[in-house]
Amino acid sequence: MTTAAVPQGDLALLESAVAQELLHKDIPARLAYTASDGTPRVLPINHWWTGSELVMATFTGAAKVRALRRHPAVAITIDTADAPPHVLLLRGDAVVTDVDGIVGEYELTMRRGMPADDADTYFDQLRADGARMHRIAVRPTWVGVLDFETRFPGAAPPAISGGA
Repeated sequence: MTTAAVPQGDLALLESAVAQELLHKDIPARLAYTASDGTPRVLPINHWWTGSELVMATFTGAAKVRALRRHPAVAITIDTADAPPHVLLLRGDAVVTDVDGIVGEYELTMRRGMPADDADTYFDQLRADGARMHRIAVRPTWVGVLDFETRFPGAAPPAISGGA
């Protein structure tokens, strides 16, 4: 899908090649939220794209759960370090659901990056210990894509010309 003419913020950008690459890549997202004390926080977190939601998970007792329930508005970025960088920017509200056991998307995410035997051992142990988790789901309401080839930050020139 060519998205050069699609404006930043449009949900159609989720279908772009850059967005699809980053949504399915085994790299952490960065979740920005307002902590319970009112100050900003950002943290790296594994994620799974369901086709409509970006799902993250955490174990019970995490401070971010209380904060997200109080202030659900979040911003998320998933990006690469290679040149030219690819960047996906998302905004939406986090919906936190308590899960008695392992969040399904968490298991999918972790298995994506672990050898099968290690993953089996890890999840068997979590189940034996009676794991309880929180599912954090964000359905994007705003999407931005930067590829630094056809899509640039708003203040950046689309091309830098050489010469004096």
